[in-house]
Amino acid sequence: MKKIFSILLIPIIFMFIGCSEDKEEQPIDVTYKSVASCEGCHTNYEHLKAVYTPDPPSSGGGGCGGETPHIEPYDRVFMGGAGYADFKSDPHGKIPCTACHNGVDNTADKNLAHSGDFIVKPSLDAIKKCGSCHADIASKSVNNIHQGWGQKSMVCQRAGLGNVPGGFDLLTQTMKDGYTENCGKCHATCGDCHVNRPKAGGGGLYASHSFFKKPNMVDHCTTCHTSRGGHAFFGIGPGTVPDVHLTKAGFNCMSCHTKHEIHGDGVMYDVRYKYPELPKCTKCHSGVNNSNAFHSKHISTFSCYTCHSQDYNNCGSCHVGSLEGARVHAYQGYKIGMNPIPQTKPQYKFSLLRRSLMAPDSWQNYGIALLSNFSVAPTYKYTTPHNIKRITTRTGYKDTNGNWETYSTCYEGCHIIKQNDGSFKNKELYLFDSDNIETWEKNSNGNIIVDGKLPASWQVN
Repeated sequence: MKKIFSILLIPIIFMFIGCSEDKEEQPIDVTYKSVASCEGCHTNYEHLKAVYTPDPPSSGGGGCGGETPHIEPYDRVFMGGAGYADFKSDPHGKIPCTACHNGVDNTADKNLAHSGDFIVKPSLDAIKKCGSCHADIASKSVNNIHQGWGQKSMVCQRAGLGNVPGGFDLLTQTMKDGYTENCGKCHATCGDCHVNRPKAGGGGLYASHSFFKKPNMVDHCTTCHTSRGGHAFFGIGPGTVPDVHLTKAGFNCMSCHTKHEIHGDGVMYDVRYKYPELPKCTKCHSGVNNSNAFHSKHISTFSCYTCHSQDYNNCGSCHVGSLEGARVHAYQGYKIGMNPIPQTKPQYKFSLLRRSLMAPDSWQNYGIALLSNFSVAPTYKYTTPHNIKRITTRTGYKDTNGNWETYSTCYEGCHIIKQNDGSFKNKELYLFDSDNIETWEKNSNGNIIVDGKLPASWQVN
């Protein structure tokens, strides 16, 4: 009986070692091994430089965040220094390389080592490779918002395939390959946040295969969420300042966006705003409903961003797979329009809008000359910029000393006001049909432009 118990106990002990999140206290052996092994090869920098394979030419352009940094292939896979010691002290460092990556160990033949069912990113098969320890997270990862299901859904709808679960699989293989090469640059697997440097940041190991429970805000989150997240949060745009949650509260991304939101709940959402556990301003800012005239009048009809955002980054008319990229180049702007997702955000009649990338010929390099149902959705989307200020041009003004003061009336900085000379104050805040909308955008945006939909007292209709 003792022998049987000992045999049963061995895998149980290994399971607890393999799944524990605590570092071991004992000294770590970081002695470099023979290059005729996975670790020996990947901890020998000169050997990696001698056997590396150069990157193939890229055909995808720079993507939304611009051209990605180039990191040499041997630097992307080198495991050395303090990061290697950290990895070896981690429970993941006790797992054989081939248990996650497959392939063949104990060989100096690079082709043999990477042969058969070798997988560069084990988390591409998260259920099988991560699920033995992280079963709940891995089972939900395939449908979480980082897989880009909202974007994929929109491609399908504009291509005339409708909005059906799994509709992305109905696209041609050429279009799916184009999506992966271009749009998929930022959509992440588990490893892209916890082990690797995101592809948008150059790819490869982030810190010598160390595992990070919490992703780094700069090196992970805003490396991907650059033009529409980090750009605003850090106040990079001309005439803007960093988000008050950064400067006053020292927030990072995970201060508001919980791991439950990032990992997902297992449901595939075709619009990310449908996720039920998104951050809410009122979680911290409670009791503000009647704290001033602005809130009393509009807090239940406008999102907080409508008043408290600064100008934010916009661009449009992306040509997928072309070095031309976005043909409406990035610009700082601000537009209020009719709510484009009333089914998801029914409380808001108006919302803040951001110009999106898609154009009818966006996919012509991937076999679709013109998207057959392009006008199924607006080219200006519901948006939530991460560039919050207490007093903005909608809520206040600068006095003669350059200090911000709030308006005495709640409409002065936001409502359209006809002036004595016949011009209209604040008209530039709203999305009108005349606002440089491309010809092919007219039909798409008919439901969200404000022409004929504003209060008659504004005299602008």
